[in-house]
Amino acid sequence: NFATTMKTDHNAVIKMAVDLVTKLKVTPQTNDVSKSLLAGAVKEKAVLNAKSGKAFDKAYVDNEVAYHIYAINAVENILIPQSKNAELKALLQKALPIFKTHLEHAKMIQKEFK
Repeated sequence: NFATTMKTDHNAVIKMAVDLVTKLKVTPQTNDVSKSLLAGAVKEKAVLNAKSGKAFDKAYVDNEVAYHIYAINAVENILIPQSKNAELKALLQKALPIFKTHLEHAKMIQKEFK
């Protein structure tokens, strides 16, 4: 259920971002941060694909906790403060509570594995 919520919510945020960049007629650029995130995702997917059952569940939720901590920190301390576009800043401010809720849910699930 948690994974389904992650997929649904993150797809909704991605759609809002795509709609905004389309409206603003900008093209997102690849940078060192995005490259690092993509490389990390590929690595983590391989780690998760090597697991099954409870070991998979634990590794998945541990990754979700770590990822959401990283994402929340980046949004709060880098992206929102550096955003010059009001619509982008508003989108980030709207997404932040979603990410914080995900983190809290992941932490609750994580406790079940300790």
